[in-house]
Parts: sequence; C-alpha cells; structure tokens
Amino acid sequence: MVKNFYDKVAKKFGNYSTPVKIFHAHTDGSPEDVFKEKLIEASGKNKVVLDVGCADGRFTISISSCFSKVTAIDTSKGMLESARKLQKKNNITNVLFLLKNLHNNDFGDESFDVIYSRRGPTDYPEFFRLLKEDGYYIEIGIGEKDTQRLKEVFGRGQNYGDWNSSYLKKNIQEIEKSGLKVIFGKDYLYNEYYHSEKDLDIFLQGVPIFEDYDSQKDKDLLKKYVSESTTSKGIILPRHRIVVVVQKYK
Repeated sequence: MVKNFYDKVAKKFGNYSTPVKIFHAHTDGSPEDVFKEKLIEASGKNKVVLDVGCADGRFTISISSCFSKVTAIDTSKGMLESARKLQKKNNITNVLFLLKNLHNNDFGDESFDVIYSRRGPTDYPEFFRLLKEDGYYIEIGIGEKDTQRLKEVFGRGQNYGDWNSSYLKKNIQEIEKSGLKVIFGKDYLYNEYYHSEKDLDIFLQGVPIFEDYDSQKDKDLLKKYVSESTTSKGIILPRHRIVVVVQKYK
C-alpha cells in the first residue's frame, strides 16, 4: 500500500512535495539540518553512497556533489520518474536511480562507504552487510510521538497508539544487535504551523500520516483538529524526529 501511496502522490503533485508553506519552530535545532550536516561530515569525493528510499530525488541531487557516486533506490515508479526528470534538468551524472527493494537487493557485500535513509526503509543487518569497514549509516526517522494529537482525533494513522515506546531506544538496540555501533542518537520534538485548514488538508494528501486520507470523508475530523489546534501562529502540528549516526567496525 505504501508503494501505491507514493505513486499516487507523484501523479497528483509531480513529486514528493505539496504546494504548502509551513512554518517550523525548533527549540533544539532542526533535525533535517542536523541529519544533512552529519551526512556531509561522512562524505568524500572518493566515496560511494546508497540513498535508501530516495523518493523524488531532490535531496539526493542536493548532496550528489559531495560523493563520487550516488546509488538511489525506491519502490515507487512514479517517484523515480520525477527523480530522473530532475536529474536530467540539473545535468547530474554521478547519480543512478534504481527501482529496487532494500530487503531484496542484489548489491554485493561491502559495496558502500556511506548509506543513508530519510524516513525511508531500514534493515540494520542488511546495512551491516552493505557497508564497507569503517563506513557510516545515517538516518532521520519518525518518532513515536509524531502528530500524536492529530492521530488521536482521527482514531487512526501511522503507528497509531504507540506513543509511549521510545523508537530511539528500540532502534539503538536493533542497530547494536546487528553489529553496528551508534555514535550519535537524538530525539527532536518541534512544532509546525499551517496558515489555514486548506493548507493542512493539502499537506495531509501528500504524506503517509494517513495513507487513506480523504479530504471529503475526513472533513469533519480535520475541522475538529483545527478547532482545537489553532494558535496565534497558525494551526499547530507537533512533530517528532530521530537522528542517528552509525559506524561499522570489525
């Protein structure tokens, strides 16, 4: 269903981006900025990197100059079509976009110096296999408290009800069990603000918080959330991200 969801988003919006302006309020730094900084610290002109779940390729292309070669994989044909169009437009030659599933790939052992995932799939034993010795895996993922109140109002959603289980601790346990070593791990709680109910509606059409979101069927639920979440800054949507940096030692 996730694959079909991203194909639908690519068809509707042309890429993994909705035409909505969002105001972010961070109290402890932007997790996206921290993730990118950590990735660039691990980069090198002689290094090859694997982008797991590249979506429309915008981020992939933005960091491509930091590496010798980027292999970017996704399971959505629609997203990959958008990525290749963007690649051609920007004349990027060191990126290879592939329709491939992380959990069933044909890459050889120790193929990559760096692997990263931006809210994409994870498979820590597979990352251990694919990474070269001393290689890095960098991840930004979704935390357990992400959009909690919105999901409570809707009575469903991504990881619904799993509010009190620390995903960071769980991920660290799984990472260490796979043989990798965590050298950085942190939770980031912050707020997003939307100018109007329509903006939030458009945003929800393009993200998998509710893969079955329907503007008409969910209209009353959205109005309920908006009525209790409107502030002087706009409609508040609390977010939760996790950033981890992992290294492979033998």
